[in-house]
Amino acid sequence: MRSTTGWQADSRGRTLRRTVLERRDLRPDDIAVRVDYCGVCHTDLHALLAHESEANGVLVPGHEFTGVVTEVGSAVPDFSPGDPVAVGNIVDSCGMCRMCQAGQENFCREFPTLTYGGADRQDGSTTLGGYSREYVVSNQFAYHLPANLDAAAAAPLLCAGVTVWEPLQALGVGPGSTVAVAGLGGLGHLAVKMATGLGATTSVISRTPDKADEARSLGAQGFVVSTDPKQMKAVRDQFDVVIDTISAPHDLAPYLRVTAMDGTLSHLGHLGPVTVETMDLLIGRKKLSSAGSGGRPSTAAMLHFCAEHGITADIELLPSSQVNTALDRLERNDVRYRFVLDMSDLD
Repeated sequence: MRSTTGWQADSRGRTLRRTVLERRDLRPDDIAVRVDYCGVCHTDLHALLAHESEANGVLVPGHEFTGVVTEVGSAVPDFSPGDPVAVGNIVDSCGMCRMCQAGQENFCREFPTLTYGGADRQDGSTTLGGYSREYVVSNQFAYHLPANLDAAAAAPLLCAGVTVWEPLQALGVGPGSTVAVAGLGGLGHLAVKMATGLGATTSVISRTPDKADEARSLGAQGFVVSTDPKQMKAVRDQFDVVIDTISAPHDLAPYLRVTAMDGTLSHLGHLGPVTVETMDLLIGRKKLSSAGSGGRPSTAAMLHFCAEHGITADIELLPSSQVNTALDRLERNDVRYRFVLDMSDLD
């Protein structure tokens, strides 16, 4: 085993504390990564809240990070020490099911091994996340980080970025498409940048009128206030694709109504139960879809696209010692648009 330092919650504790963590020795296909920057995701907050109530052992969050390769296993073909690298929220899968064979390891029938809180497929140990100075991962689930992407601002691409990228690709968004992004947070602001980069005419739907300037600065051509019935009526049946990134429970009907005939509402932000009136789908042959994370080919393609178009997340960079502050502020939605932790203070 090898030791590193990280931020851990355990035994009913939501507050993270600095501690020594154990990483496995490298297997032949592993790489060791010095974690430089790790994004703070709403999933981390949800995991900590669940952990606090269930007392289910050690938890180290963090599943969107960038860093540098420090060591490689004997059977690693494509990485060398010193390579900039990125790792997302999946670190293994069965590799055999139909989903894995299609390059959709995120939908693995046996469930993918998550970057934290998962069970290692070889030794059964609990995976510990990227709120740490080192991570050991199979080279198959690590990605070369393009040199022109800022390493800190690129970290959220590995979760928030690929989560919106996959549906944009699956739904064929490109020149001639009209896209609306509902919600302008960590997912939403990247959806705007990517849809615009793909050539779509892009609008933002928000309940907050004062976000109009922010939306346009990200590349949106249109802005619709969701609480204004006249504005919502004016865009009825207008958008080929609506990317719904709203994280709180909400009614889908208004967003289906602004979806165009044969268009799709992709519901990404809130993963709880929803109720849909069939008539809202029937009138206009509208579709309701969802997506989550991304497979290996899609993640690599997303990083390449972002490098070509200069797309990264808008972040607030904090030293990792302020991780609890970041989580508290995230719970209050006090961030534009993603916190990223600088892990260098763990040295």
